[in-house]
Amino acid sequence: MKIKYFIVFLVCILLCSACSKAEEYPIVSRESTLPADITKRTADSDMTPPIMHSNEFETPIPLPYPVNTSGGEDSPFILPDGNTLYFFFTPDVRIPHNEQLTDDVTGIWVTCKSADGWTEPERVWLQDAGKLALDGAPFVAGNEMWFASAREGYNGMNIFTAKKKDGVWSDWQYVGGDIAGRLNVGELHIYEDELYYHSDREGGMGNYDIWMAKKEGDGWSEAKNIAAVNTPEMDGFPFISPDGGELWFTRVYQGSPAIYRSIKLDGEWQTPELIVSQFAGEPTLDAQGNLYFVHHFYENGVMIEADIYVAYKKPIN
Repeated sequence: MKIKYFIVFLVCILLCSACSKAEEYPIVSRESTLPADITKRTADSDMTPPIMHSNEFETPIPLPYPVNTSGGEDSPFILPDGNTLYFFFTPDVRIPHNEQLTDDVTGIWVTCKSADGWTEPERVWLQDAGKLALDGAPFVAGNEMWFASAREGYNGMNIFTAKKKDGVWSDWQYVGGDIAGRLNVGELHIYEDELYYHSDREGGMGNYDIWMAKKEGDGWSEAKNIAAVNTPEMDGFPFISPDGGELWFTRVYQGSPAIYRSIKLDGEWQTPELIVSQFAGEPTLDAQGNLYFVHHFYENGVMIEADIYVAYKKPIN
C-alpha cells in the first residue's frame, strides 16, 4: 500500500515537473540566431554613416559589443541615469514579422552599464511562456513600462503596460480606452501628465504627425496637434528630454530618416532644427544630454542590419 502511494506521488511530481518545464521561457542566445551570410558592419565600412549637424555633440559612434551584433538592434530607450538601455532586437532584419514572432529571440532586451562596459543583454519577457508575442517600442518610467505588441488574442499591434517588481517585469495589461480608441496612439512618450505620440489620425498635416494629450482622471484629453514640428511628411517617434524642455523626433531628410529637436520657450515648441541625418532615428537621451539613436545600414537599397549609436554631449566650457 505504501509503495502504491509512493508511486502515485512520484508520478504526480514528474507530471508537475514536466508542466513546469513546459512553461519555462526558452533560453536562446542572440548570437546563435544571427544569419551566417551577414558580416558585421562597422563604422569604418559604413557606406552611409550618420552625419552630425550640431556642434553640441561629439561624432556619433556605435555602442560596442555585446550591445550591437550583425543582427538588428533598434528602438532604443535609455533611462535618465544613462546606465540602463532597453532596445528591440531581431536576428535578421530581412525576415518577415510573422517569422520573427516564433524565433524566441525577437523582442525587447536590456543591458546595463558597468565599470567594464555594457553587460550582456538579457531578454525582457512580457508574455506568458508558451504564448506568442512580438514586443517592441519600449518606454520606461520608474517601475512601469509601456510597449507595443502583436500577440495572441488581439488584432494587429496594440499598446500594453507592465510593472517591475523585485527586478522582474510582470502584470502586463492591454491599454484600451482612449489609447486604443479615439486618440489612435502609435509610438509614445509620457512626460509627467502629458502623452506625446505619433499618429496618422485625421486632422493632421499628413503621414505621421506628433500629437499631445493630457491626463484627465482615468482617461486623456482630446489630442492637440503639435503644429510647430509637423509637416506633410513623416514626423514621429517622439522623445521628451528628462527636463521636459526638448522634443526630439524623427523626420525624413534628403531621402532617409533624420533626427530633429524642438526647444520649448514660454510654453511653446519652436521650429525644429536638424541634429543627425542619414539613416538615423528614434532618439532617446539620458539626463546628461547624451543622444542615443538607431542607425540602419543600407546597401543597394536593402537594409542589412541596425545598430544603436551614441553621440556624447560636449562639455560646456
